[in-house]
Amino acid sequence: MLLITSLNSGHYASAANTKVSSGSFYNSESSDQLKPSPTPEKQHKLPQGFAYLDEIIPSAQYEIRYYSSNNFVGQRIDGYKAPLAIMSKPAANALKTVSDNLARQGYILRIYDTYRPQKAVNHFIRWSKDASDIQMKAQYYPALDKKNLFKLGFIASKSGHSRGSTVDLTLAYLKNGAVVDMGSPYDFFGPISYYDSKLISKSQMANRKILKDAMMKEGFQPYSKEWWHFTLKKEPYPGKYFDFDVE
Repeated sequence: MLLITSLNSGHYASAANTKVSSGSFYNSESSDQLKPSPTPEKQHKLPQGFAYLDEIIPSAQYEIRYYSSNNFVGQRIDGYKAPLAIMSKPAANALKTVSDNLARQGYILRIYDTYRPQKAVNHFIRWSKDASDIQMKAQYYPALDKKNLFKLGFIASKSGHSRGSTVDLTLAYLKNGAVVDMGSPYDFFGPISYYDSKLISKSQMANRKILKDAMMKEGFQPYSKEWWHFTLKKEPYPGKYFDFDVE
């Protein structure tokens, strides 16, 4: 019951009802509202084979959580020097097709995270070992002990994100930019975030299915414990973990 209570406390409902424009960057220092932010300056130091996602999918919303303090750690994560989304070019192009297909159904994408440097993953590992730091527990993992997040499969010491072809995302309505109700917030750790959770309504499950079906159609593999997480099956760097900064 703790999971359901925490989700009904208001922080997700407020964020879910926030209306924002497509093709924009947003600052999410709190869960209660999104604030538009200027398009971040790019350093254009990407390795060959990578691209800035907003240049390929300009219609999407970009709310890069790990650049902000609104994440399960509660502070900006190492390696995120700008609120930008970066992906391998094959993954970015496949996601562009997903976006185009969903637009015909009345949806746009909201991007939370894409490429993630290994140094960011190392930051998560350090955080998990500090038992005293539970400032974001009520919002992100109310029913779990943070030391078990790795064992439970919510965090990994090597992340598919660091290979450049994994994305965390959700849907928003094309007509008004409001995020679609998926039954649990992004990065909420618990059974309610499992794709096939029995803790959500039929309409919320239907929304998850729209996203999953669209992603799988273009070659993305879902992750059963996180409805928002997808990896390109034919990723170009399946054995390489990158560590360049997001900038």
